[in-house]
Amino acid sequence: MLLEEQQQNQWLSLVKPGRRLKPGNQITFTPRSQTDIKLNAQILASDPETRGRILQFEVSDGRSLLEVIDHFGEVPLPPYIHDTEAEADRYQTVYADRLGAVAAPTAGLHFTPELLERLEQKGIDRAFVTLHVGVGTFRPVEVENITEHQMHGEWIEVSPETVEKIRETKAKGGRVIAVGTTVVRSLEGASQSGQLEPYCGKTNLFIYPGYQWRVVDGMITNFHLPKSSLLMLVSALIGRERLLSVYQDAIDNQYRFYSFGDAMLILPEAKLRN
Repeated sequence: MLLEEQQQNQWLSLVKPGRRLKPGNQITFTPRSQTDIKLNAQILASDPETRGRILQFEVSDGRSLLEVIDHFGEVPLPPYIHDTEAEADRYQTVYADRLGAVAAPTAGLHFTPELLERLEQKGIDRAFVTLHVGVGTFRPVEVENITEHQMHGEWIEVSPETVEKIRETKAKGGRVIAVGTTVVRSLEGASQSGQLEPYCGKTNLFIYPGYQWRVVDGMITNFHLPKSSLLMLVSALIGRERLLSVYQDAIDNQYRFYSFGDAMLILPEAKLRN
């Protein structure tokens, strides 16, 4: 599973079984569709942070891996999705336009062109950011003291146009609603100087209760797993007591979790105060 390209055709990847794939080993890939292209890779090193491997790919005709990947690979659907006959683009937001994420930002899967048009008709403006979801999003928090948890860096881009739209919205008294935790991390990660600024690079921002919000006024998000950094992010916005209440309501009404599950709109003013 390709995580991120570190230089030309050199990728940080998750491999299985890892014990058989040691530095120096060569891998030959069999194409999934008709092609004369040959694809090989050499394992350069292990990566302690992700427990993955650094792979150097070699394409027979000299092209980049991404140019030929459709002949050899497939969309890495979550492991709990089995025997699906859906097209690969179903696991994709309708507004995505850049390669790089290891998984879809699931809150965005709820949006259709028709829904975006209805929002526009109601005077709700929109802007876009890019965050390449990384493996750290799915890793549980395994330390007793959450301040010791290390987030894997994820690449983000917040454009000057998006920053300007947000500033105009705030100036008019409007609210900034993030669609998904990826958008939250992008906007808050680009505001660590104290105010939102255009930004392109990596962020390893870990948002947990006590965090001082700078940009986001609310969010739309799916239901997340216990002991996850995503659940802690939501708790930072609405408080633990309200969070537990919301999840109990989801359980009582048999809402669906995971990638194609239900979503909720949460606003900080719903926070319960002592």
